[in-house]
Amino acid sequence: MSETNKSILQKANDAIAAGDHEGFLSYCTDDIDWQMVGDISLEGKDAVRQWMSKVYVVPPQFSVSQWIAEGDFVTVLGEITLTDPNGKTTHSSYCDVWQFRAGKMAALRAFAIET
Repeated sequence: MSETNKSILQKANDAIAAGDHEGFLSYCTDDIDWQMVGDISLEGKDAVRQWMSKVYVVPPQFSVSQWIAEGDFVTVLGEITLTDPNGKTTHSSYCDVWQFRAGKMAALRAFAIET
């Protein structure tokens, strides 16, 4: 199951990097619990969709350094570059802990520090 979940997350991240928000959301449960620790808390696909439409106007660029998959969890360590609608670029190191349910991403605990 761990490798299947890892593959699902890789496909979802590829969709985000391509600017395909709906493609990404197709891998999420309808009631996804999206927590960016110390920042935002989103409940459900519609909330995530609205947030992405504002924050991911320019698709983020990911560089993953490590994947850790066990049971219903996949943890990813890496770097992310975001560009806001005004062209300001932000680089961060991140750790995402994803929980899966029935082959879909059901919860995210994201930790990011601007570098």
